Amino acid sequence: MDLFEAIEGRRSVRSFLDKPVPKELVMRILEAGQLAPSAGNCQARQFILVENPNVKRKLCEAAWNQEFIVQAPISIVVCADELRSSSRYGERGRRLYCILDASAAVENMLLAVHGLGLGACWIGAYQDEKVKEVLELPDHLKPIAIIPIGYPAKQPPARPRLPVEALLHYNRYGGKGYL
Repeated sequence: MDLFEAIEGRRSVRSFLDKPVPKELVMRILEAGQLAPSAGNCQARQFILVENPNVKRKLCEAAWNQEFIVQAPISIVVCADELRSSSRYGERGRRLYCILDASAAVENMLLAVHGLGLGACWIGAYQDEKVKEVLELPDHLKPIAIIPIGYPAKQPPARPRLPVEALLHYNRYGGKGYL
């Protein structure tokens, strides 16, 4: 799949078939996440693979009952590793760089999921402390995303996007030019 085809075709999938995801595809998704950019190459992110139905149910409850977490064959919880990033960058690493590292990994994973013919959704609406409790995470790991993954039961339509011109501000050589 062409890169731009993958970017343009990716959708947030919230309905999955009852079909397992092969281990080799899961590993490719995780590898795509690990290949994401990283501040100072600290790679301040951790991936928690969740297949257990009881754990998926508890994650669902922590995410205000988003049932498709339970429906998906697997979920990957991407965590920012505050300790790894702060050891090099101090407070800025703990508050920002590890979150950027984890977020970049999430986007790579979402594109890999789509490129492999699977579907996923980036869930950021959940109760942090409950997710940490369910997964028994140490204090230095901060959950950034829950990504339910599986074969899509249906492909959602494209959602409207703002035109680039509405987001772009142009400042050339210190001037005040805008599109």
